[in-house]
Amino acid sequence: MIYPFNAVEALKIAISIEENGLKFYTDAAKRFAPSSTADLFAKLAHEEEGHKALFQAMLDALPKDEAPTAFDPDNEMDQYLKMMAGMHIFQQDPAEVAKVLAAVKDQKDALTLAITFEKDSVMFFVQLKEASAEMSDKISVDMLIAEEARHLRILAREYNRLYRPDK
Repeated sequence: MIYPFNAVEALKIAISIEENGLKFYTDAAKRFAPSSTADLFAKLAHEEEGHKALFQAMLDALPKDEAPTAFDPDNEMDQYLKMMAGMHIFQQDPAEVAKVLAAVKDQKDALTLAITFEKDSVMFFVQLKEASAEMSDKISVDMLIAEEARHLRILAREYNRLYRPDK
């Protein structure tokens, strides 16, 4: 194929990221309960479910032929999205996510990991938006970028409240 970027594959990656974020937040909420951080993680887990559902709806609306869906003559977008996804902290096997969480020593580590997850998500979704061919998909991804950025602000506020009260 001359233009191999495929939105189906990109959306499957996005769904996987959201599923693993959901698992992380759910497990972290249980692990650190009762605490304000656990409550925050439970809320974020619920929101990740909604993000996954939106990506799934976008995926379901695409043709099933997995034909290229964007002009990418040098295969750069496809390669870049795969590289971004491969470096994403939660674009791993779900068992690996459990191992990552098991290595977390305390709430501070969990918050730091969550902040990294949200930053990686924003970066990946910005590129996914850029690669989206349909305006409706760009708008949907824009909404998710705003949500992930909001998550990042909430997590940073919690981190600062607990570990940098002078900020």
